[in-house]
Amino acid sequence: MLVRIVKLTFKEDSMEFFFQEFNRNKAEIIKFNGCRGMKLLHDIKQKNIIMTYSHWDDENALNDYRKSTVFNNLWNNIKPHFQERPEAWSHEIYFDGFHK
Repeated sequence: MLVRIVKLTFKEDSMEFFFQEFNRNKAEIIKFNGCRGMKLLHDIKQKNIIMTYSHWDDENALNDYRKSTVFNNLWNNIKPHFQERPEAWSHEIYFDGFHK
């Protein structure tokens, strides 16, 4: 399984727009083939920083999503609202101590 973490830093006046777009698309994202789940994290001190934490079957599943209409429509809508360039990391789980 692949874990994808993406840090998004938005212009402060764009947060409401982002949450509207995310809420409109989240059901399509989590039901995308190969997606095992996703969390949206909101920084507690810097309210314009969002991180997505998603689980994928493998890198191919993630890449299929990144080539999809769902991703491209969402990304094209939110991209003008970034304050900084997004950062992304892909990992394999080494240890999982969370309750199942």
